[in-house]
Amino acid sequence: MDSMITAAARLLATGDLLGALKRVALREDAPALALRGIAMAQLGDLVRAKALLKMAARAFGPREAMARARCIVAEAEIALVSRDLAWPAKTLAAARAVLEAHGDRLNAAHARHLEVRRLLLIGHLDEAERLLAELDPTPLPPPSRTAYELVVAGIAVRRLQTGAARAAFRRAENAAHEAGIPALAAEVESASQVLKTPAARLVAGGEERFLLLEEVEALLASGALVVDACRYAVRDANTLVSLTTRPVLFALARALGESWPGDVSRNALVARAFRGKDADESHRARLRVEVGRLRGELRTLADVRATKDGFALTPRRAREVVVLAPPVEEQHGAVLAFLADGESWSSSALAIALGASPRTVQRALDALAAAGKVQSFGRGPACRWTTPSLPGFPSTLLLPGPLPSD
Repeated sequence: MDSMITAAARLLATGDLLGALKRVALREDAPALALRGIAMAQLGDLVRAKALLKMAARAFGPREAMARARCIVAEAEIALVSRDLAWPAKTLAAARAVLEAHGDRLNAAHARHLEVRRLLLIGHLDEAERLLAELDPTPLPPPSRTAYELVVAGIAVRRLQTGAARAAFRRAENAAHEAGIPALAAEVESASQVLKTPAARLVAGGEERFLLLEEVEALLASGALVVDACRYAVRDANTLVSLTTRPVLFALARALGESWPGDVSRNALVARAFRGKDADESHRARLRVEVGRLRGELRTLADVRATKDGFALTPRRAREVVVLAPPVEEQHGAVLAFLADGESWSSSALAIALGASPRTVQRALDALAAAGKVQSFGRGPACRWTTPSLPGFPSTLLLPGPLPSD
């Protein structure tokens, strides 16, 4: 590799993007195109960066498989940042295998980070942990160690393991300081704010208060019976009953949880579960059926007993019943939670991340756009959706399951 390419690569590694571009701006050979593509990506021009990297990958000869694999890894990172979740993950895995076979441990580790970050984004935590466990971070340089610790922290946050997350953020902060790259340190600081902002609301005894993530973790381990409106589940410290696909049952469980230890009238339950103003005989018959189903689902956790006026929840082991709700509740809260990360998303990427049908997601986006809560730019496959960051809005760490699909 000639001296100009070497110098540009070193400047790029230290965060001096303009210095790197000055050395390769007028060159059209494959290494220069690749470096320009990476620099443009870091400057935020993702469209130009993607085009340059594709040109570089085509320009590398058949004997330059490792260089071509590096371009693929860089293109995969652009796809992740631009939330192009349909970008073929197998292509990235193949590029990582090439890099590992050629002994390029640093870029292979970066490729693995990207694989794990994609899995984390779409909620595949077990697979993300498995991939991450195969990587030893000890020999990695400070920037790569920072990325590694941010992924570790992200998994711990989604697992509600705040102690592990805090320790990982601390290690990431130290590695970023060692790297001496301000943008990297800012990324760590921004990511760590998840531990300092409200993650949920506690509803109990007719009162509400915000909870930090560590308080949510403590609540779930406390032995209380928690009606979890963040994940549409009812749980105690040992058992979780998911009602993600049973919205009527969850509406009943939440109404009963909010009124505990009192009961809820039949009219109120009909209004909450079926959106009926008055409980006629047909509503009452349906309510009895649904309460019976709820009683069956919660049989290991609680009983739903009939009272003179309605129904009440009686926990079997727990001493109290509380409701855990998102800090801000929206009809299409799951979509807004993803858009609140500040990135631009396509509707297809949101559908992949949410595990919902594209039609369901598009309807949600149209409704949010009509309410002025999201905006789009571009047309057709290039259409992207964004929203301003919403203070106090739930992050993806407490998202419920997939949207109800068609």
